[in-house]
Amino acid sequence: MTLSLPRASTLAVALLTAPLSLSPVGSPPAQAVTVYDPWNYAQNMMSAARTLEQINNQITSLQNEAQMLINQARNLASLPHSSLQQIQQSVQRTQQLLGQAQSIAFDVGQIDQAFQQRYGTIPFSTSDADLVAGARSRWQTTVGGLQDALRVQAGVVGNVDANRAEMATLVGQSQGATGALQATQAGNQLLALQSQQLSDLIAVMSANGRAAALSEAERATAAEQGREQRRRFLTPGAGYQAGTARMFSN
Repeated sequence: MTLSLPRASTLAVALLTAPLSLSPVGSPPAQAVTVYDPWNYAQNMMSAARTLEQINNQITSLQNEAQMLINQARNLASLPHSSLQQIQQSVQRTQQLLGQAQSIAFDVGQIDQAFQQRYGTIPFSTSDADLVAGARSRWQTTVGGLQDALRVQAGVVGNVDANRAEMATLVGQSQGATGALQATQAGNQLLALQSQQLSDLIAVMSANGRAAALSEAERATAAEQGREQRRRFLTPGAGYQAGTARMFSN
């Protein structure tokens, strides 16, 4: 028990004012007499009280330091959950769908070459059979682009359920975080999940834009081919050429 300084002072005063017991008649020899000094006793009690108070203060300080170390350990504790694998799998699925683009892939060099071959100016020397084959090829490319856009959309929609479950898990981890590091890591993973969702959105927009561009390119080339076919139809031919005919055999 801690003895405060005011209580020690009160005790000392009480000891000083207490009556001294009278020794019986016929005092013993001087070497057997015990001398009691109230003031010295009070000083010793006050010194002991101060020492005890210092010890209590040191114990309190050690307890505070121990709690501080516990809090630091909690702040440095790593988040037990990681959504990195789930996010990477979603991104890989979307990338695979984009990589499976038909006819014209998402590559600048391939796009330039394909447009030069399929959507360029139609030469006058192109035969009617080649015109029909080119029109069919462009139509297949446009249909393939539309199919690719639908497949990418389906893949992104398939990621929605996994993303929703992962988001609920990360929010729960963030709310139940025991320290600053866990809360920060949960927040970083939520940002990574949002980045993956933005990537899916960009993929859908890119696939839709590709399909629309292919459709417009086919329409423009079909118009050019129609003008060429109309020109050929309206161009005067060689006309009738007289020749020898045999009606009856000899």
